Amino acid sequence: MHRYRTHDSRNILETKIGETVRLAGWIHRRRDHGQLVFLDLRDHYGIIQCVTDVKELSFQQVEKIRLESVVCITGRVLRRSKETVNVSLATGEIEVRINDLEVLSPAEQIPLQVNSEENAGEETRLRYRYLDLRRKRMHDNIILRSNVISSIRRHMNAQGFIEFQTPILTVSSPEGARDFLVPSRSHLGKFYALPQAPQQFKQLIMASGFDRYFQIAPCFRDEDSRADRSPGEFYQLDVEMSFVEQEDVFSAVEQILSSVFKEFSDWNISNTFPRIAYREAMLKYGSDKPDLRIPIEIADVSDIFQKAAFATFSNIIQSGGVVRAIPGPKCGSRAFCDRINSWAKDQGMIGLGYIIFNKGKANGPIANYLKTDEIKQLQLITGMKDGDAIFFAAGEELETAKIAGQARLKLGADLNIIDVKVFKMCWIVDFPMYKINEVTGSIDFLHNPFSMPQGGLESLENMNPLEILAFQYDLVCNGVELSSGAIRNHRPEIMYKAFEIAGHNQEFVNDKFAAIINAFKFGTPPHGGIAPGIDRIVMMLADENNLREVILFPMNQQAEDLIMNAPSKVHTEQLNELHIKLVEPFGAAKGSSIKEES
Repeated sequence: MHRYRTHDSRNILETKIGETVRLAGWIHRRRDHGQLVFLDLRDHYGIIQCVTDVKELSFQQVEKIRLESVVCITGRVLRRSKETVNVSLATGEIEVRINDLEVLSPAEQIPLQVNSEENAGEETRLRYRYLDLRRKRMHDNIILRSNVISSIRRHMNAQGFIEFQTPILTVSSPEGARDFLVPSRSHLGKFYALPQAPQQFKQLIMASGFDRYFQIAPCFRDEDSRADRSPGEFYQLDVEMSFVEQEDVFSAVEQILSSVFKEFSDWNISNTFPRIAYREAMLKYGSDKPDLRIPIEIADVSDIFQKAAFATFSNIIQSGGVVRAIPGPKCGSRAFCDRINSWAKDQGMIGLGYIIFNKGKANGPIANYLKTDEIKQLQLITGMKDGDAIFFAAGEELETAKIAGQARLKLGADLNIIDVKVFKMCWIVDFPMYKINEVTGSIDFLHNPFSMPQGGLESLENMNPLEILAFQYDLVCNGVELSSGAIRNHRPEIMYKAFEIAGHNQEFVNDKFAAIINAFKFGTPPHGGIAPGIDRIVMMLADENNLREVILFPMNQQAEDLIMNAPSKVHTEQLNELHIKLVEPFGAAKGSSIKEES
C-alpha cells in the first residue's frame, strides 16, 4: 500500500464497499457524538467523511487533533444509511471507518476558519493566504483561473496564434503609469524597467515577420489598488496580428472570448459584440464603459430646453453646456425622486431635476416652465409615461455625461432592473485621438499613442486635432473594461506627426521609442492587437467583485505582500554593490498622460 494514499476524494467512489483504502489530507471539521467521532477529511479534490468509535485505538487521537492538521487515514469504505446520506457531497453516500490514523503535520490554533466563509478581514486573509486558499471558494477560483488560461491557449493555437515570451527586464518609457525600476550592477547609474505591457515588443514581433502572436503576459505598473486593478502586477492576454483591419481583430477576439465564457459559465453571452462609437456611448450611457444590462438610455434634450422658459437650463446651454435626460421607469413618486436627488447631492453633484408623470399630467418644478408640446417631446424621446419620471443633469458636456451615467447606474441598482446571469459585451470604437490637458491646456493623446489615426497623415495635417478619430477600441463587459487595443501606426512619418501634435518632437520619439520607430523604417506590415486582462476575465467568470479573489498571492491596497513582507529594506552591502545611496524623499514624480493597453 502507498505510503500516504491509495485514493483521494475524486476516485474513492470507484472502490468497493468493505475495501481498505488509505487517504491523506486536512482535518476540515470534527463532530463529537460521545461514543462516535466524525471527521471530514479534505484534500485537493473534495471531502470524505471518516468515523471512529470509542472502541477503536484511534479514538483518543481523533478527539485531540486540531482542525487543519494533515493526517493519513487507513480504513474500510462503508455505505452510509439512507438517513445519513449527504447529498451536498460527491462522496456523501459512503464513509471510511478509521483503522489507523497518522498525524503527518499537526496544526496550531488557526487564525481564520477554513471550513466557513466568515469574514476574517483583508489583512488576516492576505497574511495567512495559504489558509485562505484552502477555503473552497478561493480554491475553486484559483483552479478556475488555471483552467481558463489553458482554454485560452487552446483557442489561440487553434486560430493560428503562436505564443512568445517577451523580455521582463527592459527600458523605462513614458507610459500611462509609473515604472518599476531595476538598478543595473554592471552599468553604473543605469536602470532597467519592468514592462508595463509588451507593447513595443509585440509590434517588433510583427516587424520581424511573424503573423499572429499571443502571450499570457505579466505586466508591472506602480499604481494604486482598485477593486478591478491589482497593484504592482497583473496578467493579460497579449495579442497582435499582421495585415489586419479593426474587424479582423474583433472577429478573432469574439470567437475566443465567447467560447471561453460559454465553457466556464452558464450565463448567456452572444457570439458577436455590438460596436458603439465613443461619443454615442458617452451620450447614451454617460460612460465609455457602459453596462448594457441596464435598459436605460440617456438622451440629449438640449434643443428642447434651449427654447424653453426654464432659465436655469437655457442659460447653461447658451454658455456652451448641455442638458441630459435620464429615464426613470416606475419612478413616478415624489419620495423616490427626492431620494435620488439627495443621493446626487451626496455624490458632490448640484442635484438632479425631475419631472413626474401621473394621471396624464407632468408634475414638478421643471414641468411648470414647459409647454405641453415640450413635455410631449420629452416623453417621446425618453419613452416615459404615467408612473414614470425623467431626471435631468445639466452643465459642461463631459461632466454632465459623467453625472448622468452615475445616475443611470444608481437607477439600475435601485430599481432592480439589471439583467442578471448574462455577459453583455461591446466594443467601444472611434475614440478621439487627442484630448485637452485640463491642467496645461495643451493637446495630449487620449489613449494609446501608437494608434493609427483614421485618415492617416492627411487627417493629422488638415483636421482639427480634437476632431481626429483613431482606430482605437475598448472591449467592455457589464460595465468593466476588459481590454484596450488599436490598429497600430506603422508608418514613421505618421508617427512623427502624431507625436508632434501632442507636443513631442522627432528627437523625443527617436529617444523614447527608438526600437519601433527604427523598425518601421525597414518595412513593417499593417498590424493591430489587443490585450484582455486575465485577472478581470476570471473575476467575472467567478462572479467576484474584487481581483484579489482570483489571484494566488495578491498585495494589499497599500501594495504590500504581507506573506513575504515586501517591499522590505535590503542590506547596505547590496546597495553599495549597486552604488545606491538612500536619501530623504523630496517629492513624488508625476505620471504621464500616455496610455498602454490594459
